[in-house]
Amino acid sequence: MIALIQRVTRASVTVDNAIVGEIAGGLLVLLGVEQGDDERKAARLCERVLGYRIFSDEQGKMNLNVQQTGGSVLVVSQFTLAADTQKGMRPSFSRGAEPAEADRLYQYFAAQCRERGTHVETGRFAADMQVALVNDGPVTFWLQV
Repeated sequence: MIALIQRVTRASVTVDNAIVGEIAGGLLVLLGVEQGDDERKAARLCERVLGYRIFSDEQGKMNLNVQQTGGSVLVVSQFTLAADTQKGMRPSFSRGAEPAEADRLYQYFAAQCRERGTHVETGRFAADMQVALVNDGPVTFWLQV
């Protein structure tokens, strides 16, 4: 399971010209689900995402996590993160989980984040989404479990 996380001052996801998820500040999480991923991996990735210290403290050092800052999380499914790009000029998506399983684990990941007390917004699984964000820093990290 893969999370591409971006520290944002704001982010939103739109489907059919309607905003379906929006946060002021916190993390945009682009989530990719691979074959073999399960609830244990989703819970562990949630723990890592929420605990990752990429927000500045009073001294300007990255010492705080999203929960310590009171930030929110916008989770957007992105199957292209599971692509194999090692050969050729076209990505292969053979490592990605089947859609029903990917959706289930995407929803589970978001629920795990909510259960830990974080405000979570989401995109819409398998929809054509437009994601808007202001990356703060820019700060972007790839987390994988």
